[in-house]
Amino acid sequence: MSHELIEQVFVPAFGSSILAELDDGAWIEASGPNVCITTDAFVVKPLFFPGGDIGSLAVYGTINDLAVMGAKPIALSCSFVLEEGLELPILKRIAASMAAASKSAGVPIVTGDTKVVEKGAADGVFITTTGVGQPMDNARLRCRGLRRRGLGCRGLGYNRIEPGDNVIITGTIGDHGTAVLLARERFEISSQVASDCAPIHELVATALASGADVKFMRDPTRGGLATVLNEIASKCGMSIAIDEANVPIKTEVSAALELLGLDPFYVASEGRCVMVVAASDAQRLVATLAGHELGRQSAVIGRVEKAPAGMVSLASSVGGRRILPMLTADQLPRIC
Repeated sequence: MSHELIEQVFVPAFGSSILAELDDGAWIEASGPNVCITTDAFVVKPLFFPGGDIGSLAVYGTINDLAVMGAKPIALSCSFVLEEGLELPILKRIAASMAAASKSAGVPIVTGDTKVVEKGAADGVFITTTGVGQPMDNARLRCRGLRRRGLGCRGLGYNRIEPGDNVIITGTIGDHGTAVLLARERFEISSQVASDCAPIHELVATALASGADVKFMRDPTRGGLATVLNEIASKCGMSIAIDEANVPIKTEVSAALELLGLDPFYVASEGRCVMVVAASDAQRLVATLAGHELGRQSAVIGRVEKAPAGMVSLASSVGGRRILPMLTADQLPRIC
């Protein structure tokens, strides 16, 4: 039955000649010595939500993890854990969504695996995806130069961040986590909030090709913007000051989270990128990003400061200032 499932659902959906061989792995054409690899597991509940589903989320989430490393995604693998009794139309819908996401992003799914567990051992379906990428053109040049200096492929990294650098967000925050939260049965709230789930690799390529000195990138998924900023501040031993008035957030997202008593700075986004950029290039880069569909609401939201080390602070729109600490628990479980 597992064999039939693979041949009847996944192979037709993904349409890859490499996948159709049904080997244990896949050889993919690659050039150059630098390869980036990432993997992630997706257990979102519910499986379908406004703006996306577990299938598109798995594809885009993995593509985005490669993109923020400065890698151009070239291939994906996926592994399914299916709960006994999962209805076949649901699985076909997820597979079709993954196929559409893969095709639209131009990143093929080339290999995978499927397991079925007894009823009650999973929640419908869990998906693990692995992505492989190569340096984007500008990142490739940086890698070569840094390698000649004995620094390895560190064109993007915490070690390049300096006091005075600016922090950019490429769009509104909290859309994905809010959409998933509202889609759960226990919240009977009518809202037009949709997930921002989308592939950001072309947006990132635009940023790297602009000539701006992009020093670090990260997608603000689980734990949201505040968690990413705390990770940056902790790793580079500096502080980050954010201006709340400059952080883009949709009115409906803000209203829903206020009703639920949640802080939007800790709510996940799945189609956004946080960039640390040299201050002299920040405004020019924002203007460039605004020309891309996924970057129209890009904004400079803060700056890196020398001290106090490891701290993230927020200047509120009413004139006060508060600390944004690292999230110590998962306030929104099962959102990705």
